[in-house]
Amino acid sequence: MNFAPKGKPNPVCEPGDFVFAATALDHGHINGQCNGLEEAGGTLRWVYDPDPAKVEAFRKQRPHAKVARSLDEILEDPDVRLVAAAAIPADRGPLGVRCLQAGKDYFTDKTPFTSLDQLAEARRVTEQTGRKYMVYYSERLHVECAVFAGDLIQEGVIGRVIQVLGLGPHRLSASTRPDWFFRKAQYGGILTDIGSHQIEQFLFYSGAKDATVTSARVANFHHPDYPELEDYGEATLVAENGASNFYRVDWFTPDGLRTWGDGRTLILGTAGYIELRKYIDAGNPERINNVIILVNGDGEQRLEVAGQVGYPFFGQLILDVLHRTENAMTQQHAFKAAELCLQCQAVAEKNPMPA
Repeated sequence: MNFAPKGKPNPVCEPGDFVFAATALDHGHINGQCNGLEEAGGTLRWVYDPDPAKVEAFRKQRPHAKVARSLDEILEDPDVRLVAAAAIPADRGPLGVRCLQAGKDYFTDKTPFTSLDQLAEARRVTEQTGRKYMVYYSERLHVECAVFAGDLIQEGVIGRVIQVLGLGPHRLSASTRPDWFFRKAQYGGILTDIGSHQIEQFLFYSGAKDATVTSARVANFHHPDYPELEDYGEATLVAENGASNFYRVDWFTPDGLRTWGDGRTLILGTAGYIELRKYIDAGNPERINNVIILVNGDGEQRLEVAGQVGYPFFGQLILDVLHRTENAMTQQHAFKAAELCLQCQAVAEKNPMPA
């Protein structure tokens, strides 16, 4: 919940050219969102949350952020170009619409919606206003090996991508989680929440524009004290370009692992494959992350890319906001990933696994 990578400063604009604000500090990912924007040259002017304790904790890392008296004070500042937020998932859609209608671009933590109705409203308002509704799909955007894998695929080193396998285990740490985390109506279901990372990666690496959910299942296998929690989920999809996807997400990272989850992605192409060991190289006594295994006609390679790639999404996003371009992520892509994870959740709820 407090995953917040830090990279090297790589500003794409002058100080003050891109002013942004932070609000809705319900999830620790807000720190990663702000890290990325500030490292890319963004100027954090405001912070607001109705909970003073959350604001105080946020300002311990960013004392330069001024405390706003209300969200309106942020939205009424003509210099603020973008609002970054990590609200309770069920509140992310309505908050985004409010920001868009106030003339601000919006950058939310994943998952961006908990219902198809929220997605439909956001689509309507983005078309009406021309503002951006961007999503922090951090498991690709804020992981260097995941960024580099995209570059390798664009170079054609594994040919055409035909299948993506995604594994997204997480540590539950139930005692540290807020109450909303265990309420289905507020977090949206496991395939809606952490499953959104996996679908976004599938669409990106395969180059797909759309996909069909062929199966999906969820369960609560081991947490009867939290009856609304889904601790396990899986789904399969087939894209319009023929690529397929299987992903598994869960809350079963054992305490013996040295990090919160052994997230991995395996990308199969017609001329080779790539494996990403994102957060840890399990079994290696050195705490290595951001490992790429590349196998193709040229042989086998192991690439350790931590500290070498950076996080270009944030600078691209800033430039997109300033110049009204679409290089960091298209609006269509951001919304399609959200739509498909909601469809996975709907299919799974019709076909739950026996717990």
